[in-house]
Parts: sequence; structure tokens; C-alpha cells
Amino acid sequence: MGNEIIQSGELETINLREALEERYLAYALSTITQRALPDVRDGLKPVHRRILYAMRQLKMDPSASFKKSARVVGDVIGKYHPHGDQAVYDALVRLAQDFASRYPMVDGQGNFGNIDGDSAAAMRYTETRMTEVARLMLEGIDEDAVDFRETYDGEDKEPIVLPANFPNLLANGSNGIAVGMATAIPPHNASELCEAALHMIKYPNCTDDKLLELLPGPDFPTGGVLVEPKEQILEAYRTGRGGFRVRAKWEKEELPRGAYQIVVTEIPYQVQKSRLIERIADLIQNRRLPLLVDVRDESAEDIRVVLEPKNRTVDPDLLMEALFKLTDLESRIQLNMNVLNDAGVPRVLSLRDVLRQWLDHRRVVLQRRSSYRLNKIEHRLEVLDGYLIAYLNLDEVIRIIRFEDEPKAELMKTFNLTEVQADAILNMRLRSLRKLEEIEIRTEHDTLSKERAALIEMLGSEELQWKRIAQQIREVYKIFGPDTELGRRRTSFGEAAERDIEDINLAMVEREPVTVVLSEKGWIRALRGHIADYASLNFKDGDKLKFAVHAETTDKVLIMATDGRFYTLQADKLPGGRGHGEPIRVMVDMEPGIDVVHLFVHKPTRKLLLAATDGRGFVTSEDALIANTRKGKQVLNVTAPGEAKICVEAVGDHVAVIGQNRKLLVFPIEQLPEMNRGRGVMLQRYKDGGISDVKVFVGEEGLSWNDSSGRTFQRSLDDLAEWRGDRAQAGRMPPNGFPRSNKFSN
Repeated sequence: MGNEIIQSGELETINLREALEERYLAYALSTITQRALPDVRDGLKPVHRRILYAMRQLKMDPSASFKKSARVVGDVIGKYHPHGDQAVYDALVRLAQDFASRYPMVDGQGNFGNIDGDSAAAMRYTETRMTEVARLMLEGIDEDAVDFRETYDGEDKEPIVLPANFPNLLANGSNGIAVGMATAIPPHNASELCEAALHMIKYPNCTDDKLLELLPGPDFPTGGVLVEPKEQILEAYRTGRGGFRVRAKWEKEELPRGAYQIVVTEIPYQVQKSRLIERIADLIQNRRLPLLVDVRDESAEDIRVVLEPKNRTVDPDLLMEALFKLTDLESRIQLNMNVLNDAGVPRVLSLRDVLRQWLDHRRVVLQRRSSYRLNKIEHRLEVLDGYLIAYLNLDEVIRIIRFEDEPKAELMKTFNLTEVQADAILNMRLRSLRKLEEIEIRTEHDTLSKERAALIEMLGSEELQWKRIAQQIREVYKIFGPDTELGRRRTSFGEAAERDIEDINLAMVEREPVTVVLSEKGWIRALRGHIADYASLNFKDGDKLKFAVHAETTDKVLIMATDGRFYTLQADKLPGGRGHGEPIRVMVDMEPGIDVVHLFVHKPTRKLLLAATDGRGFVTSEDALIANTRKGKQVLNVTAPGEAKICVEAVGDHVAVIGQNRKLLVFPIEQLPEMNRGRGVMLQRYKDGGISDVKVFVGEEGLSWNDSSGRTFQRSLDDLAEWRGDRAQAGRMPPNGFPRSNKFSN
């Protein structure tokens, strides 16, 4: 597909697809390299780098006085970053928030927002200056430590990367979304990063396991408890992708008369406290967390969120597990170390790669600063040599300057001076011509000569360079060591309690009695309370009661269908008693033509006997029938025209089965296999018809049944001697008094 454009008075045809691809690629690359992804060397995005550089140009050092934030923003957007002022101010604010940045680079004075999510004051009200971290990031920038490039308007210069005498990428982390890629790096502890870097300098081929010992995991500014297994953390650091589960830190606070309350003192990173409390309050109001009755925010400077349980018998661990599942008291922090490497190419790096590239950058900075310093020393020594010549020949120098028409050329010719030396002598002040000055020059010359020799030696030795870098890292470690207020680790380590998921789910439901009702046409509902008189129930015209069971809202309701599938419904999720409920096929994916055979309340660990119309069946555990999806779980396999028919409790040691041919058979239950799924084995053999009913009973108690009049009949095993046999036999006609319905219970 082509499109035509007019260029220089002529008609030119271009391919629209190629034009769009070219422009979109340019936009994507701009977003990736100039906006969203940080540089692995200094861990900064362009906007943050420009903010720090602008603050340095404004001389907003840590020891200087505060200046208005608007002044910084104005310089940034005017000189370096032609974007909206609010976007730049938002970035500046984040650098100053101690709950967002582990090591803030901006020291803010005024309202810079809070952990509740409140916004900062306008930039005309707040004031800022750099912190010690920012000073370290910029250290040596005036000593040719990094390359500069022209700003967007070509009128100024800006650094491509900062010297970064601080492991900022991992220490403060970074988040960003580009085109087709994103980055997510959580903050870490600076002292641990320094220890890991020192270890890598000493042992360049160290293992990932050793690095994990020195750097066990992220360290968030808001603290919390890291509950991610060590193996998962190691894998995340090895691949550069993964995540970390972080939980709030809480404690049980005892109250009078055996009561207690739970106090949350630390919350996960990037969670807004106000929204967290609103979420918990909604759960209480909607009765989704009956174990909890109140939540209060008693925070001042420190976080203090009070949770009041329903009563003193509530298990605090179970309550917190439920809250961890339902709220942001547990949060998953992603790790995706997608950064720009030293060549400006986006790459997903491992922990080792990130540390290695930062150390390599520090070595380049050291070499460039040392070379810069060496050049300065060479120039100064050249000047000092000229001064010494001038002092040794002071009278002649004065004569040449006073009487020669070209004193510079004459000085260079007479004393064999360089142009630099001649200029220095001509620019010398008269008051420097005292004897004491000559001594000072010789002292300075000796000192600089020694420094030059040391620099030349270091630039020629890789070992000495790494030794100097290690010394710089140790100095950073002293500032941010584990004994300092800013450097101490805030995030602790723990393990997530292994609680039964069922217990947690039950803690989220208020226990109330209900009656589950299913009609012949498949409409299901849950009425409050345990109803005794089912005759009072209302149904649609032409519909009637099929099943009604007493349950509680915390129960699971199991449904057996004619195709042998079992479906699981949560009692508290069933429609209420108003109206006639909802069709059961709205809640489960039941095939057309399939009907419900049984409906009952789930009882864990119970055994059931399942059988199909053809007489095949087996014993199974009720826990194996639980289905986790709408599609249910296939348990009893049947072949058309056969259907699943029997589901009875398997409590006892004998089985009584009666067929539609009115023949009864009794055999030991041990002859039936226990299975989780299958067709099973033949319970009773039929020439025609199929199975009618099954009952499992205890042999010592005997077999009982009820007739249509409600009378109960009881037969011992001795009385049933002629009906006892092995499974798959045909059986005999039942004893006198057995119901004509061929059912053990009417």
C-alpha cells in the first residue's frame, strides 16, 4: 500500500506500512532509552539525572541552604528536559519521599506527601537541596569522569551518565513501563550491596549462592517481612526475573481480661495505608471477614494500624492469614532487571551482571578522574618549574619584562621556557616575589611529584585500581553501614505459615445456618435457618422440591450428576431465599440432558459408595470429590445408556444391595475397591433391569429398613444368612416386610 506526498514540487510515493514502522520504532526507542528504563551504571532515568545535575549547577549541596523546588523544576525544563513541569516535579518529589526511596537523593522541606497517598504541596511552597547520596552520585563530575552531550537546544551540556559513587540501581530500585518492555527493581540495603561488591572485587568468579549470603534480599523503605523462599530469591537474582512476597509486620497486643488486639507496625512497599484500611473496613462491612469487628488507624509518625478481633478465642494467626489473602497486607513485589547497559542497549541482567557493570563503570570513572588529575598536575608542575627559573634569575626576568618589547618571546628564548611557563611568569603578582613563596613552590612541587608518580603507577596497575575502588566502597559503607540510622536493614525475613486453605476460606465467611433447596427443574437457593416444614416452600408453576438439606454458610455442597461428575458449590455463594433462586446450570457447566442425582453437604474424611445403574461401583473418599472449577470432576465413569445413580455413606463393614428385579444381596465391603475415579466392579449381577438401592451397615448392628408405613425392620447377619454371599452374585428375593419400592428408606 502506498501513499503520495509532494516534496520539492514533485510527487513522491512512499510505503505507508514502512513509514509507520519507521516512526513507531523511533518512538519506541525514544521511550525506552530516554524515559522509562534506567542506566545500569547510575540507576537513573534521564529525568532524575537531569534533576540532580540541575541541583548541582544551582549549588544546592547538602550543606547549602534550601531553595524553592520551583527553581529546580524551572532550570530542568528550561535547560535539559523539555517536558511538563508537573511531571518533573513529581519525579523530584519521589526522590525526596523516604517511604518511596530507600535512600532519598533530595532533602525536602515542606509537605512532600505521605504514605496515605496524599499529594505533595505545590512546587512554589516546598524547598529542596541534595542529600549525601546525591553528592556521592555526582562526585567527580567536574573532573572529566563521564561524557557530556549537547542539550536538546544545543545551548548547554548535560552528562550522559553520572559517576555514581553509590550503587543506586539496586539501592533505590526503579520502575518503568516502556514500549514492549518494562522494568521493576526493588530497593536493597546499601551496606549489603557494598559487601557484595567488595566480595566481587576480591573474587571476580564468586558464586551466586555466596552473593545471596551477602545480599539476602530486598530492603524496602517501609520495612515489612520478606516471606519468599530462599531458593526462589536465588533463582530471581540469577535470571533477573521473579518476585518477592512481602507481608506486613504485626504483633499481638494483650488487653485486660484475656482480650487482645493486633497491631500492624509495618506495611508492604508501595501500599497506601489509607486504601489498605478502607479495604479492610469494606470487608468488615460486607461480612466477608467475620473474625474481625473493627480496624483503627492510630498512626502518628510511625505506622500503627489496630485490628480488633471478634472475640478472644479467635486465632490471631488464622485471622492474619485471611487478611494476607484478601488485602494488600501481603503484596508481591516484581523483579525484572531490564536496564540499559553501558552501550545503551536494553538487557535483562542478573544480580551478578548488575554489580559487575557498576564496578566496571566505577573503574572507568577512576581512570578518567585519575587521568584528569594527572593532566592538572602535569600542567601545575610545568608552571612551578617556570616559577623556580624565575626566582633563580629574578633580576634578569624583571629586566626583560621592563625593557623588552616582546617579553614573552624573550623569556622563552633566554631561559628555554614553554609558552605556558612564560604566560605564568608574566601573570605572576608582585607580592609573590618574596623569599617565602619560593619555599612554598618547592614544597608544592615535591608533593605534586609524589602524587603524579602514584597516579602513573595506579593507571598502569589493574590491581591498584581495584584496591582504590574497594577503598571508595568502604568509605560509602561507613556512611551507610548497618549501625547507622539510614543504613540499618528495615525489612526482616520470615516464613509464611502453612495454614490449611480451607481454614482460611472459612475465616472469611460468617457461619450461619441455611437450608439448601434444589427443585426438580434445577433451580437452587439457600434459605436462612434450618427449615423443618418443606411443604411451605414455594416453587415455579409445574415445579416441586427435589432435594433440601440443612447446612451452614461455611459448608461446601456437593452435587452428583447422572454422568458421574461431581460439582462443588460454596453455601455462602448460593442465591438467597428471595424468589425461586437461580438455575444450577448458571453455576456449573453441566451438559444438556444431564440431571442431578444427589445433593449433600460435604463432610471431610467421610467415605462414600458410588454405583451406576448397571450395578458397577466402588468406595471413594469424599475429599476426592471436591471440584475446583465449574466443569466439575469426573469420578464415576458410566457408559450410555447407563447413568450414575447411587451415592451413600460407606460407614460399616457390610453392603446390602437390591436390584430392580427385587433381589437382595449382602456381602463384605472389603470386596469393593477404594478408588478416586473409574467404573468400579460389579456389586450385583442382573439378567434384566439394574440396581435399585444400596446400604452400608455394621454387621454387629444388623440391617434395617423402613416400610411405607414408617415401621422399622431389623435383621441380624444370622437372619440374613441366605442372602449373604460375594459381590457380583444375583441374590435372592428380600425378606418379608421389605418395601415394594425396593428402597431401604422411604
